[in-house]
Amino acid sequence: MDLEKNYSILLDSAVKEIQSAKIKVARKVNEISVSVYWNLGKLLYDSKINTAHGSGVVEKLSLDLKCEFPDMGLSPRNLWNMKRFYERYLNSDQKLLRCVAVLPWSQNLYILDKTKTDEEAYFYASKSVEFGWTRDVLLNYIKANAFISEFQMEKFHNFNETLPNDLADQADEILKSTYNLGFLNVLKPIKERELEARLVEKIKHFILELGKGFTFIGNQYRIEFNNKDYYVDMLFFNRDLNSLVAIELKVGEFLPEYIGKMNFYLTLLDRLEKRASENNSIGIILCADKNHFDVEIALQDIHKPIAVAEYELLLPKKQLEELIRKELNEIELENKEIEN
Repeated sequence: MDLEKNYSILLDSAVKEIQSAKIKVARKVNEISVSVYWNLGKLLYDSKINTAHGSGVVEKLSLDLKCEFPDMGLSPRNLWNMKRFYERYLNSDQKLLRCVAVLPWSQNLYILDKTKTDEEAYFYASKSVEFGWTRDVLLNYIKANAFISEFQMEKFHNFNETLPNDLADQADEILKSTYNLGFLNVLKPIKERELEARLVEKIKHFILELGKGFTFIGNQYRIEFNNKDYYVDMLFFNRDLNSLVAIELKVGEFLPEYIGKMNFYLTLLDRLEKRASENNSIGIILCADKNHFDVEIALQDIHKPIAVAEYELLLPKKQLEELIRKELNEIELENKEIEN
């Protein structure tokens, strides 16, 4: 049995080592390729070639270069992209340049096409590097306006009143005002348990959406107290906050009573689950919609750290709510028919 356990540890360590090496190699390859593209873009820029009178030159250059380097993606269109790439980041700061330098070219082009400012480009580039986003994941975040959600939309929580200053700042930084759950591919109305089941099924994607430092502990996490069982929808631990993080999922709009329920869960977690070395547990209520006045009033006089955030699915919010309402009405009609 010990031999099997030791071998399992050995295999796991070997796989992680190889995966880590492959990531480093891929980033190095990307860095070399992007460096070449940057320098080619600089050559075109310095030669003052533009689309008005330089299309013939670029087409000829493309043909000649492809004869020498057929596998380098040196089409006329890509050469123009290299020039755009150089022009876009010519005066950018080093932190942005370091990020785009290690990204695959296809992701760089998408950021180039879909962002307008260096701040926005840095947000998507740095997140892609930090979390290993694929081009499809990057596309999903850009379409969901993740940059706007994270930096420009107001966040609703009571962290400043319930946590020490340094921890409150950390928790605020980690929290998002809106979470994009587009990776669930929800195309029809969904109930809370089904939403939870889909998130568990794609827990890796959900952890990436939550942000840095999250570890999944379990869903429908049972807490036994006073001869009764209570269940937290999803329970995580965040290494940066050194805290348990409870998440409750609501498919409809925010209701004030959700705060009381979360407050109760956090009290149980702090009393029964939290270790002495850990900070107090934090709660996040994820709902389809929220009214900030309702949230502000509901959070008053609450002494546990709780945040309320929205989530977005593939369907527009109003359309989703309409479908949910329609389904609930159909269920009510079915129940009445059964009763009659």
